[in-house]
Amino acid sequence: MKLKFKHQKFQEEAAKAVCDVFAGQPYLSEINYLIDRGDSKGQGEIYDFTGFKNHKIVPQLTDEMILENIRKIQRMHQIPPSSALEGRYNLTIEMETGTGKTYTYIKTMYELNKRYGWSKFIIVVPSIAIREGVYKSFQITQEHFTEDYGKKIRFFIYNSSQLTEIDRFASDNSLNVMIINAQAFNARGKDARRIYMKLDSFRSRRPIDVIAKTNPILIIDEPQSVEGKQTKENLKGFNPLFTLRYSATHKKDSLYNLIYRLDAMEAYNKKLVKKIAVKGIAQTGTTATEGYLYLEGINLFKEKSPTANLGFEVKQSAGVKAVVRKVEIGHNLYDRSGLLEQYRDGFTVTNIDGRDNSITFQNGIKLFAGDVKGAVNEQQLRRIQIRETILSHIERERMLYFRGIKVLSLFFIDEVAKYKQYDASGNAFNGSYADMFEEEYDDVVNSLQLKIGEDAYISYLQSITADKTHAGYFSIDKRKNQFVDGKVERSTRESVDTDAYDLIMKDKERLLSFSEPVRFIFSHSALREGWDNPNVFQICTLKQSDAETRKRQEVGRGLRLCVNQEGERMDTNFLGSEVHHINQLTVIASESYDRFAKALQTEIAEVIADRPQKVSPALFKDKVLSDKQGNPYPVSEEAALVLYESLAGYGYVKAGTLTDKYYEDKENGSFQLPEEVEASKESVMHILDSVYNPKMLAPENARDNNVELRFDEQKFNREEFKKLWANINTKTAYVVDFETEELVRKAIQRLNNHLHVSRIFFTVTSGALEKIESKESLEVGEGFKQQSSKHIDVHSAVNGNVKYDLVGKVVAETGLTRNTVVKILTGIEKPVFDQFVLNPEEFILKCSNLINEEKATVIIQHIAYNKLNDSFGTEIFTEPTLKGKLGVNAIAANKHLYDYVIFDSPSVEKPFAEQLDISSEVSVYVKLPKGFYISTPVGKYNPDWAIAFNEGAVKHVYFVAETKGDISTMELREVESAKISCARKHFQAISSDKVKFDVVENYKQLMSLVK
Repeated sequence: MKLKFKHQKFQEEAAKAVCDVFAGQPYLSEINYLIDRGDSKGQGEIYDFTGFKNHKIVPQLTDEMILENIRKIQRMHQIPPSSALEGRYNLTIEMETGTGKTYTYIKTMYELNKRYGWSKFIIVVPSIAIREGVYKSFQITQEHFTEDYGKKIRFFIYNSSQLTEIDRFASDNSLNVMIINAQAFNARGKDARRIYMKLDSFRSRRPIDVIAKTNPILIIDEPQSVEGKQTKENLKGFNPLFTLRYSATHKKDSLYNLIYRLDAMEAYNKKLVKKIAVKGIAQTGTTATEGYLYLEGINLFKEKSPTANLGFEVKQSAGVKAVVRKVEIGHNLYDRSGLLEQYRDGFTVTNIDGRDNSITFQNGIKLFAGDVKGAVNEQQLRRIQIRETILSHIERERMLYFRGIKVLSLFFIDEVAKYKQYDASGNAFNGSYADMFEEEYDDVVNSLQLKIGEDAYISYLQSITADKTHAGYFSIDKRKNQFVDGKVERSTRESVDTDAYDLIMKDKERLLSFSEPVRFIFSHSALREGWDNPNVFQICTLKQSDAETRKRQEVGRGLRLCVNQEGERMDTNFLGSEVHHINQLTVIASESYDRFAKALQTEIAEVIADRPQKVSPALFKDKVLSDKQGNPYPVSEEAALVLYESLAGYGYVKAGTLTDKYYEDKENGSFQLPEEVEASKESVMHILDSVYNPKMLAPENARDNNVELRFDEQKFNREEFKKLWANINTKTAYVVDFETEELVRKAIQRLNNHLHVSRIFFTVTSGALEKIESKESLEVGEGFKQQSSKHIDVHSAVNGNVKYDLVGKVVAETGLTRNTVVKILTGIEKPVFDQFVLNPEEFILKCSNLINEEKATVIIQHIAYNKLNDSFGTEIFTEPTLKGKLGVNAIAANKHLYDYVIFDSPSVEKPFAEQLDISSEVSVYVKLPKGFYISTPVGKYNPDWAIAFNEGAVKHVYFVAETKGDISTMELREVESAKISCARKHFQAISSDKVKFDVVENYKQLMSLVK
């Protein structure tokens, strides 16, 4: 796979902001000068050769002019103007993690070179992790930028043992970049600070002197981690032309001449990063006497009671083990645990509630999803975290697999031995976390309830075994070829082992391909800043949280928007309003959701504390807007008040707070403004988005994905839907006029040819105890050897005490008269009828099904429908309450009669609904509830969709659709086919040609029928 890059407005704006600071500087190529070549023979002989350096800023471009340029840029980006220059020259650019900061400053280098001729750049980074990430970014963007600018950047990492690169940097007249980590000129040690020494290997010169002569432009990546007091002093030694500082988390006292800002709030509002969700684990008990319980989640169903996935302990031959099993109301954990005493008193399930994701027991204990109660040691907690990560992964993967998006999950651990260990001979074997992962992965996958249309995903899952789908990325002891914990930098607490980053960075594109089985990655927590893969959707930290670990740091590696198999970034250009539905990062925390979310919110609030808290007229005063002719003007106090009152009048502001209507209209492109400021719509929205809204930035509770559908009366009252409803809500009655003898004859023939009942038999297996090795081997069943096996048929399955009303049962299943059923049963051949005694229940079931299928084929030719003076009422849309689960069987919708769509098939109904929702021809549609049905001789039939199109857009304005998979390769069962035929006749009877009913495979086929 090859990652693709696109031009994004915010990155262009950031690059332009830097360049515009020096507006007035002419384009000048580098100045030639003679480089001190040093004493190559040790005899004091000096050789000179040509070097190139950045041209100084011309005297005509005074400091006053540059400050005015800065203020102009700041006003344009709604940043408070600087009162003075803060150094000559220090410029700050704030960019949220995951928005392409490195890409942006590479683009800025090209633009500075294009406009002014500057070509020498030095990037200073705080750690090896970031250094390797920056280097990788230069590699993968090189072709993209070469196409844009027609030239390549020559880039290298400073290495004190490879100083010839310094000479090349100075003597080359093309674009040159040196990447250096701060330790190279700050730290102490054998190889540190060699940059300041006269070295024999560098012909008695100091590297810093050669670099300083080039008058480079300095770019500091993450200055808050680089610039201590000593570092600031040391950076002067590079003799920079000017300094650019890029970070998401600048220190407030180091915002030197801020010229561009894209902070956490703006990045989220513009959907430039993933949405954050949290799965918290809350421990509610501490003693084993309360019984260990862990509620994984609730399963909702359309037509039956909910169930719960519950963790509890069970007694096994080898000891007590914690498991997760599906439970229902009435289940007793004392029985299901193998009579463990801790569950004796009142651990019977009395209620499972999908509304609040809870389970209640007879003894009054109530758990919510993610709660853990009872004795929980660290191993159990880690197992729960691992399982929850796998569950989130599979849930996200099922959604994205069909879109060609590979899902990755990342585990951070604090000790390699917990993942991989080695015996005395150097052979590797699983650590405890790897074992836990494989056990839980197999359990989750094997209990997965897959849906119709997921065949390709099923094949994908089956092609990957648990042991092949996880991998470790750690430092390596090259002598032993073994994973090791590696060295950690004391100040940054990050790894300083380059080889660990080589593994991660070189595998970046490979990991994004479906052909690579690895989907779960275990890495050392010290490598956190080295991970930078866009398709990380789950992050799980399997270590104790500490006060020094910031939540934003934990989530930072997964914020980038994902890419598909073509390497295309899944942003608004591809997904529109669905960006945050697809791009969601789930953090599996070892603490409660509330605690994690609060900490994350606090950190974000700290970073954007200077944002306005309320919408008021003062928010607009002195801001720059455009008039009807596009001319910029500062907003007066009077104009600011008028604008504020207009926004309140449109319902966008209430009591100084932005309303949901503002965010909805902004999302769907219907944001309004008075005509006199219409040309400034983008600027006004930018100003409004600067207001801090903690609600918008709050991470979601990933467990809280149950939705209750809300009926939208406004959509129901639209003229298009009212007309559709009036044309389809009439009830009908059917009459079937066919010869009973025809059905009897065909049913007998069908049963004689196709009724086959399974025999019941016992399997008898014999074996003997061959050897006894240990008590433990006996407990797990070892020692016994199977010797023989045989089957014994059961010749009389009907117990004399059980009486079967065969005729009555078949009558109940088929709806035929007893007389007709007797004729059918007495007409079949004796060997076929004799199967009844072998397995009565199966005989009745299969016999009834075959008769119903034959009945279905007969009635199609003989049924007629008549309109009744009765119709369906609107209560079918509100009773009972419809529920679903986001990411499983529900999606948000805009044109649906409800705010969500509940779908049965993720591969057929889900994409069909998604297309309906964005179609310009569709006015409103509904997935018809079960209360809307057509009576047929083979049972009630509930069509899938009712669709009202916009008048004039299509030929058939009102359409009722049944969605099936690939109809060309699928044979509908006779009963299903009969119901569909009955539906055609029903709609012909009630609406003539006003409503079109048909079976379609997809949205494209629907449009071919209505156009």
